[in-house]
Amino acid sequence: SSVVVCCRISTNHLLTSASGRSASTIAGYSHSRANYWPCRTISSIPASSSTMTSTEQQRWQYPDARRDASVIENYHGSDIADPYRWLEDPDSKETQEFVEAQNNLSRPYIDGNPVKETFLKRLTELYNYPKTGCPFRRGNHFYHYHNTGLQNQSVLYSYENLTDEPKVFLDPNTFSEDGTVALGAMQFSKDGRYLAYGVSSSGSDWQTIKVRDVESGEDLEDKLEHIKFSSIAWTHDHKGFFYGRYPAGDKADGTETDANLNQMLSYHVVGTPQSEDTLCWECPEEPKWMCGAEVTDDGEYVVLVISESCDPVNRLYYCKLTDLPDGVSGCKDQLPYVKLVDNFDAKYDYIANDGRQFTFMTNLNAPRYKVIRINFDDVEQEKWVDVVAEHSKDVLSWCACVNQDKLVLCYLQDVKNVLYLHKLSDGSCVTQFPLDVGSIAGYTGRREDSFMFYKFTSYLTPGTIYYCDLSQPTLEPKMHLETEVKGVKQSDFEVKQIFYESYDRTRIPMFIVHRKGITLDGSNPVLLYGYGGFNIALEPGFSLSRLLFIQHLGGVLAVANLRGGGEYGETWHKGGMLAKKQNVFDDFHSAAEYLIANKYTNSKKLAIQGGSNGGLLVGACVNQKPYLYGCGIAQVGVMDMLRFHKFTIGHAWCSDYGCSDKEEEFHWLVRYSPLHTIRKPLIAGVQFPSMILFTGDHDDRVVPLHSLKYIATLQQELKDHPDQVRRVMTVEVGVHRWCGDAVIVVINMSGFMLFVGNGCPSSQPDLMLSHVLHCTAHC
Repeated sequence: SSVVVCCRISTNHLLTSASGRSASTIAGYSHSRANYWPCRTISSIPASSSTMTSTEQQRWQYPDARRDASVIENYHGSDIADPYRWLEDPDSKETQEFVEAQNNLSRPYIDGNPVKETFLKRLTELYNYPKTGCPFRRGNHFYHYHNTGLQNQSVLYSYENLTDEPKVFLDPNTFSEDGTVALGAMQFSKDGRYLAYGVSSSGSDWQTIKVRDVESGEDLEDKLEHIKFSSIAWTHDHKGFFYGRYPAGDKADGTETDANLNQMLSYHVVGTPQSEDTLCWECPEEPKWMCGAEVTDDGEYVVLVISESCDPVNRLYYCKLTDLPDGVSGCKDQLPYVKLVDNFDAKYDYIANDGRQFTFMTNLNAPRYKVIRINFDDVEQEKWVDVVAEHSKDVLSWCACVNQDKLVLCYLQDVKNVLYLHKLSDGSCVTQFPLDVGSIAGYTGRREDSFMFYKFTSYLTPGTIYYCDLSQPTLEPKMHLETEVKGVKQSDFEVKQIFYESYDRTRIPMFIVHRKGITLDGSNPVLLYGYGGFNIALEPGFSLSRLLFIQHLGGVLAVANLRGGGEYGETWHKGGMLAKKQNVFDDFHSAAEYLIANKYTNSKKLAIQGGSNGGLLVGACVNQKPYLYGCGIAQVGVMDMLRFHKFTIGHAWCSDYGCSDKEEEFHWLVRYSPLHTIRKPLIAGVQFPSMILFTGDHDDRVVPLHSLKYIATLQQELKDHPDQVRRVMTVEVGVHRWCGDAVIVVINMSGFMLFVGNGCPSSQPDLMLSHVLHCTAHC
């Protein structure tokens, strides 16, 4: 077992080092070591923590990393040392050498596992199954995404009728030889004549938008750049579309760390250069604000949504397009918006409109969300009408208008989706669609469509697509396509949902998946996964790699639905953010203790995993209770909580975390910041858990500096610890979030499962994380 950071690397990223003083130095700020392991009783530390095998006793020599003792920053009277700040520069030779040195340490260890190739072969065989998305209609054609099995990117197919043989319309695998250039945002024009689509390289959030002629299948000369976190919204005259862009900068390839500021809304006319695009909205006095546009179903209005962070709130403006005498492109200044909601008190999502009667989904005075109607001719808030009231317990996840006068509503009921059909006119329920325990992973259907498709998935179901003809008097969803994975039998596994108590007696739901007939004797390897932030709910989802861990390594998967997420609405979210962030870590600690107390596993065989905000979760939890975990797996984690807001889109996360620029919030953050709370275990025989961290040199959301500074500090702190023989490593990749490179993903999956020794389990990161549908700019 070891402490490990895995960062995959491109050929131009290397790492470096030199010696310095103790990594635990935080000048001027006092941390009580007696309290840095918050726990019920000190006797809960398992005796087995002090037992080491001969394998564990083989110490590693870690690369020396230069410590710059001169870098000390004063935060509200507290001096905080930052000796590895030089790792914030991804382009420096020293940083690149540091990455290379770390990779040279970790790669031989991972690749040297004697069963890696056998495991890789089996994983590749199982992963080679077809994956298909829900069909949708645009213009005179149907489309769907399909992956034959091991393609790096799913291919977009087209056909005129559902019974026709699909033909390739757009194949992202042709964008690059290595499959790392991916399809991003896309939107067809209303008549289906054009497709505007985004392309991103190496998983960066930056996109280039191109335009394709549907009939010819050829791309036009249009090429729009400097685009990130953008919607695409066509006007109904098919002449052009709205999109969001940032000012042109010196560098926009995903390796830069500069803050993303001053997003603006532009309108592009097909066939013209980007330099001639019309500026439709900007707010230079509020550089952190972001925007998104949507053209209403009738084409009469454009709805502008403005956000300042990842908090589920937005301003709501609109402009009547038909009142513009020369059209959008004829406007010499920003569009003449009506400011319907000019504050950040609640979230509003456009659903439909009939003339000036608009229907929105909102959390205004409704933390579990509801559907309201606003008359644009009488907009006083007391005149707004509830169409579908807030549910007493369930959370409204999304709502869509279909078949002219119907609403499809998807709720989250104790972390399981339920699906209803309501009337648009009065909100009354028409029917509930049958669903097993699982999630709606895909939906297609618009107001002009008389049908809808939805895709169901679960921990054991890779995907079943259903079709429902809404024009029929009897609504009976029919199976359109069922996906099967050869070699995986649902009957071999068991899924259960339990509820456990956190430290403050809050009931926390958790799903547990394992083989049937498992013996609960405390010896099973367990992978505990969590997220706990940004109003994101961890809903049941299919992961082949995790099932392989369960099937072939005797593992148990546990997914804890922590506070801070969206499982029970905004109240649940607020219970794990800002000053209450420690609740998230306590929920996770409690999940681990439940699994141990109920004989699923023991601390030495318990691995925890999380990505992005979940990587922060892993870092904070192993720091706080190192004796409780055998392994920590942190994917692109947010580790420096004092400086995250200074890089790329990090400023948008202050709504969940707070900001060190504010004194009160600084004290919240420094108490759990993974980078600033690394300590040697103080109890004899207790080691820090094995660790594996993943990052990417093109990750321009959670930039690599978080993982690099964390591992440098961790190696420095633990290298002379007499009881620490578990290894600490780092590997960096040239692809952010392993986007589109199935082969690399599979290789890292196998190493991720096998490189942590001494019986401590790990499961490697899945290609599509269950929380991948982040809000724009989300951590």
